[in-house]
Amino acid sequence: MAKVAERLAGDGRLSTGQFITFEGGEGCGKSTQARLLVEALEAGGRQAILTREPGGTEGAEAIRKLLLDPSGPGWNQQSEALLFAAARADHVASLIAPSVAAGKWVVCDRFLDSTRAYQGGEGGLPDADILELHRVGSGGFMPALTLLIEVTPEVAEQRVSLRDGEERDRIGGRDAAFHAKVAARFGEIADAEPNRVVRIDGNGSAEEVHAGVLKALDSRLGVEL
Repeated sequence: MAKVAERLAGDGRLSTGQFITFEGGEGCGKSTQARLLVEALEAGGRQAILTREPGGTEGAEAIRKLLLDPSGPGWNQQSEALLFAAARADHVASLIAPSVAAGKWVVCDRFLDSTRAYQGGEGGLPDADILELHRVGSGGFMPALTLLIEVTPEVAEQRVSLRDGEERDRIGGRDAAFHAKVAARFGEIADAEPNRVVRIDGNGSAEEVHAGVLKALDSRLGVEL
């Protein structure tokens, strides 16, 4: 269930906090879109926080390094899922939930759906197990809206090459077949949960994709920016 917190702002108006996530495969542009949305929210007079997963808090950032550092220890899919769940539990408890409760908007670059797609879809872990880890670790805390940025494999590869060259992290550096299965799993999640997940065409310019994001925000949450 999406978490939405309301409180009275200083001028007596009702202030509503929301939690929004961006999802998608490598090179889809979700990090750029998350940043642009935070800027738009702030320009519209809302308090907004940009965060990411794994990461967002000191403890979660430490786990991020363990997970993604190419020179670090390798992990099987079960270990990855547990580490992501641990990082997320700290992130939700320490940053996301308190911020939303205080009436702020939190925009997160990746969340639970990434674990469902990367460790579940391609890694083979049952979705029910991943959701149960999330229930235990984070109380089942879910976003009000998830924006899935989708691009073709050719666009994704071009963008990742420009961004990272050959120095890719442990998960991003996996082969094309792995990433194709991840993309397919994201699509399955979107199809199964259309009330929460909106699919956005990410193949255009950053400005064009941002326009699609704002349209989704208006239609789903009634927020015009």
